[in-house]
Amino acid sequence: MTEFTPWMSLVGGMFIGLSAVTLMALHGRIAGLSHILAGAVLPSQSLRGWRIAFLVGAVAAPLALSSVPGVTIPFSSATPLPWLIFGGVLVGIGVQLGSGCTSGHGVCGLARFSTRSVVATLCFMATTAATVFVVRHVFGGF
Repeated sequence: MTEFTPWMSLVGGMFIGLSAVTLMALHGRIAGLSHILAGAVLPSQSLRGWRIAFLVGAVAAPLALSSVPGVTIPFSSATPLPWLIFGGVLVGIGVQLGSGCTSGHGVCGLARFSTRSVVATLCFMATTAATVFVVRHVFGGF
């Protein structure tokens, strides 16, 4: 079972919101990670520097936090690697079909009152709930 950590979740959510607002204020860009990643790796994209810095920060922040005495971040998963890869592929397909990812629609789109983002986020949440139900109650968990 997953442990609920309300204070860490609150602080993490505040940092996500702060980074989204900062990126919009400084660069006029939406903090959708799928678009940021695509722009960082595709050779035809311009303005790669801020995208690479954003992604490096997303990876470096938890690594830096784990070096603080008394703080542990479990960098492991009980889910087998093939299932994680399969899930990543499904998420990638969903990003293409939904014209954006959960961070772009759920954080930035909802903050801009985008109707398309409301619909996309409701679809994300319904699919998440159905997936958890099927995995835990139909397949007995992994």
